[in-house]
Amino acid sequence: MTDAAAPEREPADQNATTTDAEAAAEPIETLPIRRVLPWTLLWAAGIIVFDQGTKFWAEATLERGVGVPVIGEWIQWRLVYNPGAAFGIGGDFTWILTLVAAAAVIGISVFVSRISSVPWALAAGALLGGAISHLGDRLFREPGFARGEIVDFIDYFGFFVGNVTDIALVGGAIAIVLLSLLGVSPRRPVRREPDPSPAAPSAETH
Repeated sequence: MTDAAAPEREPADQNATTTDAEAAAEPIETLPIRRVLPWTLLWAAGIIVFDQGTKFWAEATLERGVGVPVIGEWIQWRLVYNPGAAFGIGGDFTWILTLVAAAAVIGISVFVSRISSVPWALAAGALLGGAISHLGDRLFREPGFARGEIVDFIDYFGFFVGNVTDIALVGGAIAIVLLSLLGVSPRRPVRREPDPSPAAPSAETH
């Protein structure tokens, strides 16, 4: 009886071994989203606070339109108010830019909520913080709700005047492009560790 039963157990043991190997090869996320998301939001909040703080400093310290050299004539402090987009484009349609900013905040927020990769979280967090701070200017600054002007004070070579939000948005966008080109996934997988629990012993026949 023992010799007859032995061949019947071998396929079952082989299938169990194959199943365990397949399970060990299945990918899971490097870090759960719930562990990465709070730090992403904290990073975005830091950008918002820093951006608004520097704008408060600029309005309290600088005279509108007057340049203050920082690095020669290359980088200067120069306080200006921009009702439009980059280079003042769209200044007569500020409320449309406000809607675009609101849509950007919503879209980036959804994307951030699905990230479990730290490099992507840093890049997307910079975008989120910059977009929220920018939207806040549009909503709550003069001359009125949804028509607010952006406070710019960093003059680059006399060609463009921006702020901390611009740095965060450009930096975050560049980082996302580089991560995409390098093939880094927003939810990078690793291999699951094999189950350490011992397999149940099979019944022996005598």
